[in-house]
This record gives sequence, C-alpha cells and structure tokens, in this order.
Amino acid sequence: MILVWLRGGASHLETFDPKPLAPLEYRGPYKPIATNVPGIHICELLPRLSKIADKYALLRSIAHTGGGHPAGSLQMLSGDTAAADKDLPAYPDWMSIAHYKRSDRLNTLPNYIAVNPVDRYDSFKIAGPTYLGQPYEAFQVTGNPDKPDFVIPGIHVKDQQMSDRILQRVALKDRLDGLRSQMDSSGLLDALDAFQAQALNLLTSAEARAAFDLTKEPDRIRDRYGRNQWGQQCLMARRLVEAGVEIIATEFDGPLCGRVSNWDDHAVNHHVFDAMKYRAPFFDQAVSALIEDIYQRGLDRRVLVIVAGEFGRTPRISHVASSGKGEASAAKGIVQPGRDHWPRANSILFAGGGIQTGQVIGKTDIRGEDPIDRRVNPGDFLATIYRHLEIDVNNAELAVNVGQPSPSLHIGKPIPELARTT
Repeated sequence: MILVWLRGGASHLETFDPKPLAPLEYRGPYKPIATNVPGIHICELLPRLSKIADKYALLRSIAHTGGGHPAGSLQMLSGDTAAADKDLPAYPDWMSIAHYKRSDRLNTLPNYIAVNPVDRYDSFKIAGPTYLGQPYEAFQVTGNPDKPDFVIPGIHVKDQQMSDRILQRVALKDRLDGLRSQMDSSGLLDALDAFQAQALNLLTSAEARAAFDLTKEPDRIRDRYGRNQWGQQCLMARRLVEAGVEIIATEFDGPLCGRVSNWDDHAVNHHVFDAMKYRAPFFDQAVSALIEDIYQRGLDRRVLVIVAGEFGRTPRISHVASSGKGEASAAKGIVQPGRDHWPRANSILFAGGGIQTGQVIGKTDIRGEDPIDRRVNPGDFLATIYRHLEIDVNNAELAVNVGQPSPSLHIGKPIPELARTT
C-alpha cells in the first residue's frame, strides 16, 4: 500500500471532479478534459493522468464531519468520528494498525516507512500509533531525496570497524536483556526486540541501503518521476514496495505547494487557481509516473496506490485579502480568490491493488457540494484498505498492554466496487 497524502486538502473541483456547469460563483477557470476512458473527465491541469485513467479508479463521493485539518485527518486516517479538532489522536492510524497486525512479517526493511511523514498539522498531531506504542511508529525518511547530499539518517554505517563495534555492543545488550525478558509478560519486550533487530539490520545491511538509494535508478526513470521532492519521494516509494515494504506513506507538501507549503488554499494563503496551476505539473508527473511504473513492473496486483487528503474545498469561491506575497499569492492586502475547508465532498484516487480500474464511483451535485450517489464515509475507506491488506475488519481487535480495541476496525464496510477482480 502506498498512500500519497495531500496535506491541507486539495480542491476536488480542480483535480478529479470538475464542475463546468456550476454557476459562475462556483466555477473555476479550468476546464475538464477527456481521459483515455470514454465518459471520464478530470481537470485540464492533469494531462498526464488523463492519459492513464484506465489504470485508476476515482471515488467522488466521500464525505465526513471533520471540518478542521486535525479532525478531518483523524477521521480519514484513524476512523475517529469526532467532529472537533484534537491536539493528539485518540486511536491508532491505519498505517500503524496494519504494521501491528502484520508485525510477524518482519524482514530486513520495516513493514511501515514514511517518506516525508504524515504525522502533524502545525501544532496538532494527526497520526500515530497511540496506545499501540512506539514500536509501531513509522520508520521516518525526512529531507529532500532529490538533493545530491540526501542520506537516510541511521542506516548509513559504511565503516567496517563501526559496524563491528555496534554488533559487539548489541551482543552485550542482548545478554542484559535476557535477564529482564524472563520477567516480561506483556509481550511488549518481544515486540521491541524484534524492531531493535530490524534497526540493527538497517544499520549494517547493504541490501537495506540499496533499497533507499535512488542513484541506482536510470536517469530516464528519475526524470520521468520529476527531478523534485515529490517525484523522488514517489520513486523511493516504488523502490521500497519492490523491496518488500508493505506500508508506505508519503506526504506532498513544502515549497512545491506554493507560499504556505500545503494545499490549504484559503484566499488569505493562496490565490487558489494560481496555486493549483503552480503545483499541478509536479503532482501530475509524480503520481502518473508512480502508477505507470507499478503497472509496468508487474506490481499492480499486489500494490494499491491511494491519493487522498483530509477533505475537499468549498465549491463557492471566496474572495479575501492575501496575508502575504509569495508563490501563488498576491501581495499582502490584495483581494484574491480562495476555497475553504469542505468535508462534505472529496475525491480519492485508487490505482493497482488488483481492482477494477477505469471507473468512477459516486457522484456529487452540479456544484460539487454534496454526494448524490454512493455516499462513502471514512470508515468505508478504511475498511477497503484493511481488506486489501487482508486484515479481517469484523474480527480484528487490538489488545496491546492496556487491551483497548480500536473502533476504527468496526465502523465501515469495504467499498464493493474496489474489491479485487479475481
């Protein structure tokens, strides 16, 4: 599973659910374009994705009640149904749950890797393992993988003497841990030991280092993804799933988004239409390359790619003074158009995973305000993910230390249109 997360919430109207017949006060300047699947249209800002619509499915009717970034993210990532923002998540996110449920499949590389982590929105923590505990956190890759001096912290131990010293210290630690393991009855120590062993493998394994090494890719492949942070994040994600990593989350934010480094296109932040036009080429290239690569390498039956954010944007265009000049934003005080938070409708892209592609699921009204067909909630979205990962949502409970079951496994039904075709 590869999750591409659009922090801040992308406009569904300027991506996968254009509304050319909406009234002027709703309709943006961009037109829909035909895709290679008759009857499916997406925004003209995404020409590369329009050519491979046969390789993905679009869900246009997901809706929830979380109007703030933290609440919307928690609903989408953990199934928390609370409408109000919280400083910290109450329930584990689906990535941590999947990591926990499949932790018996440990290999040289971690099961769950975050390439530019999905974890915070400003001062709010929007994802994490909560009561599952630290062993089920993601292995985090930070920084820009497009930079020539980029390294993965913690896995570049090339000096043989340093590797030998690490192994000697680990042997001593193992002998000491053997004493307290006799007293441990919670199972947590076993989990920690397993993840510590994995961390040691990361430090000393050439195979692990190679999985993260983008210089091993031909220049034409790196160019196809885009020589920028988003493109190279997606390329790393593909390399990691090919190497056996099961859960990868990668966040699209930062300078490629425009002045405020996210998709939160209030008029005070961005000129929404300039912002979408600015970031769309990077997004279009990176995501289309990832999808094509998954299919060309025969990974499409095994790997499901999801592109999502916490919510859509208000169909009615707002006009407010900019709070500052920058990329995709006028000078401070200049009134510009924006779109605000809109949890009542959003679109999600699904590719690979053995699903039926070349289809649209659900429909919103003529203005893009509300679903009018096949309304889906975050619980259904999460149940669809768990089904792909072969986690039984009807019987799975999480009993770690405090024995708390997570309701995120029990509140939705998998989307039937996204079931495996065979």
